[in-house]
Amino acid sequence: MDTAPISVVVRAARTALRGDIMLPPAARGLIAFAHGSGSSRTSPRNQVVAQALADAGFATLLFDLLTIHEEAAERYTRHLRFDIPLLAARMTGALHWVATQRDLASLPIGLFGASTGAAAALLAAAAHPGVRAVVSRGGRPDLAGEGLADVRCPTLLIVGSHDRDVLELNRRAMRLMTCPTKLEVVAGATHLFEEPGTLDEVTRLAIAWFRDHVATTHAYASSPAP
Repeated sequence: MDTAPISVVVRAARTALRGDIMLPPAARGLIAFAHGSGSSRTSPRNQVVAQALADAGFATLLFDLLTIHEEAAERYTRHLRFDIPLLAARMTGALHWVATQRDLASLPIGLFGASTGAAAALLAAAAHPGVRAVVSRGGRPDLAGEGLADVRCPTLLIVGSHDRDVLELNRRAMRLMTCPTKLEVVAGATHLFEEPGTLDEVTRLAIAWFRDHVATTHAYASSPAP
């Protein structure tokens, strides 16, 4: 594989999900994405971040958390976009699938979550000991609830300065987390980081975080499960 996206079928929790992988030569780690509510693997913002990560030497996995039929129903019912346990189970299942892929299994793992996908990423990180770091973009970590206390890997929360409600929810979530956690506030950004230069700043912060915590020679020492 090269850094051009390759279509795959991700087998997660007995569910077939559409995905795209980029695998640069001598990849230094794999970053799996959990998109937000009402979005998909084709999210233009996540694709921009994924391409930048691939250019920085990370493999990336963008995949749909819902099946085609679930997405069709969701347009009318919106009953799954806030089903965080379901989305987290799909995310965890995807990580187990990664472990079965010859080209990916040996790579250290980071997770990038956006909006509600950030909660799913955090719960998956708590459940999967192989996750070394999490980055949340405009995320809702508060939706992970009591599971926040079980996250052990370093976590970066990125929020726009004008996304005031979400910024406060991130600050509340931080108070429940026991892992190394950092909050970065991007000046002038709203929830979708559509303002000039704001997504570039998200990308810069994410690459630096994953370089520090995923592309290292030693994984972050998480506490053993009880």
